[in-house]
Amino acid sequence: MPNTRSAKKRLRQSLERRERNRAVKSSLKTHSKSILAAVAAGQLDQAEQQFRVAAARFDRAGARNVLHRNTVARRKSRLQRVIKAAKQGRGQGG
Repeated sequence: MPNTRSAKKRLRQSLERRERNRAVKSSLKTHSKSILAAVAAGQLDQAEQQFRVAAARFDRAGARNVLHRNTVARRKSRLQRVIKAAKQGRGQGG
């Protein structure tokens, strides 16, 4: 346990930040899963709309250092790649 006033305040701050960061990360995981589910169901238009929302939230998390900006770029790239692959598959097969 912290002893000094400043250490107690830092503990409070870190706990508040941790809660906020966990909420943001959880939200991003939920968005990613919903995009992947939409692609799996063949709803590519819906997946693209959800990706636009998710991309903005990923960028915001990267700007606020909740996630590293390279992590944000990698995750966005992977989601975009899944959507693009599904579109090309649909175009050739259907």
